Amino acid sequence: MSAKHPIIAVTGSSGAGTTSVTRTFAWIFRREKIRAAFVEGDSFHRYDREEMKAKIAEAAARGDQHLSHFGPENNLFAELEALFRSYGETGLGRMRRYLHNEPEAAPYGQPPGTFTPWEDIPGGTDLLFYEGLHGAVVTPEVNVAQHADLTIGVVPIINLEWIQKLHRDRDARGYSTEAVVDTVLRRMPDYVNYICPQFSRTHINFQRVPTVDTSNPFVARHIPTADESFVVIRFENPKGIDFPYLLSMIHDSFMSRANIIVVPGGKMELAMQLILTPMILKLMDVRRRALGLAGPAGG
Repeated sequence: MSAKHPIIAVTGSSGAGTTSVTRTFAWIFRREKIRAAFVEGDSFHRYDREEMKAKIAEAAARGDQHLSHFGPENNLFAELEALFRSYGETGLGRMRRYLHNEPEAAPYGQPPGTFTPWEDIPGGTDLLFYEGLHGAVVTPEVNVAQHADLTIGVVPIINLEWIQKLHRDRDARGYSTEAVVDTVLRRMPDYVNYICPQFSRTHINFQRVPTVDTSNPFVARHIPTADESFVVIRFENPKGIDFPYLLSMIHDSFMSRANIIVVPGGKMELAMQLILTPMILKLMDVRRRALGLAGPAGG
């Protein structure tokens, strides 16, 4: 953690909705003129797309059916922790990009599924923003979570997560249902051991819960919409959270526990704006004071 160089980490598994959270943060950063260094968790995978396919095949040949992107053997956890530590201390660090598709890869003249070379984070940023699988990961060797000033979990209930993955991988990537199910099963041990525990370390969790039947996610014809869902928002420490204000601003919301507010799914981005904006501004105020600066955030 660092007053001068704060780090925000959004963590959630693939298809969980972290992209929409990132969009909300980006909008707040633009509005408040905050200069953020954006880091994608995929860029800290150990292997590129073709290498990972080969590793999975090798593991299967050895009888290991559980090699996945969720576990430590296929990720650069030490390098990710080093980045968080370096940025917190100096506002600098090393990063790279993972090129998911042709539009992302074309400017670099590289194939999709590869990494760009490592490069220095530009100087002069106000904070580091991480979005990916492991923003709050802890293992016997590394502790990434300890370096983040604000950690946010994005966690649809497991059946909804599977429905979203099935539809995305079949429609956008051309995979069969059987192939997607195989991936879900292969990832399960690492999901239980390395993804789920992070959500007990986050400062806030946003969990989308459908209000329609998702009993068998593998035959669901449609992804439940935002209006067919509630979002359960859990605060690790509710001290300082103005729940009466949130309840007045977000219609049809209610408290389910002393540290949990439940909002309609269609109001998730509004809730994020109302909850996250003051937290970000507080980080920026603490940063300015630590640096001896005056003026608005990003100034």
